[in-house]
Amino acid sequence: MTDSKLNAEPAGYHLTGSPARLNVLGNLVERLRGGALGPVRLQATATLSGALTMEGSLTAQIVGPSRIPSQEASGQSGATNYPTILLQAALVNLGDETNDGPLVESVSIAWFEIVRELARNPAFLSELPWRKLEELIAGAYEREGWPEVVLTPRSGDRGRDVIATRPGFGSIRVFDQVKAYAPGYRVSADEVRSLVGALSLEGNVSRGVVTTSAEFAPGISKDPRLSALMPYRLELKDGPQLLEWLTEILDRPK
Repeated sequence: MTDSKLNAEPAGYHLTGSPARLNVLGNLVERLRGGALGPVRLQATATLSGALTMEGSLTAQIVGPSRIPSQEASGQSGATNYPTILLQAALVNLGDETNDGPLVESVSIAWFEIVRELARNPAFLSELPWRKLEELIAGAYEREGWPEVVLTPRSGDRGRDVIATRPGFGSIRVFDQVKAYAPGYRVSADEVRSLVGALSLEGNVSRGVVTTSAEFAPGISKDPRLSALMPYRLELKDGPQLLEWLTEILDRPK
């Protein structure tokens, strides 16, 4: 018999124990997301013995609209209603390995949940860790219908974080370089030129995309060495454009 305990607050989840917690978590996330429980603190216990059963208690605690228990303890202000466990979940399901990295077979439920949260709260984009942003964008290419999407390794990617390919007649191959930056930070012209260098070295690629959660430095589009490549060979996608793309893909039937 294996016990799994799960404690949750609106600010996030703290998990210990067996894989049984994942089944419990799904139910709690839906309750929190749907607002059925209001601003409460949850406690639950799951026992795994052949089949999953649930036992335990659910306790409500009144919390002010601008502060939550974990922040009360740390002296922080502000509140978030999004379960931080989603940032720990894999956003894409990976398959066979290629020379450049694993293929993206599909997106996970967490991918949809994060895109929905971004539609409600665009500021959440700046909270995504850099690797999660890469997974989010790789999943977007897969959802958009690209037959082959590769998520490159965390290091040694040679400036290519995501590689999307449409093979066959009129084939297209895209390198996407992802920049996860804080609000107010601007991607420089030199950073964009580094992707252009990767395009030149590889040769067998149709287009390069630089995608950022922030914005680009002013004047990049007027740089003659870069503007000559836009929009067919080089594309720049800032935070608002990324959010628009993700929302469009979310609502589009695959």
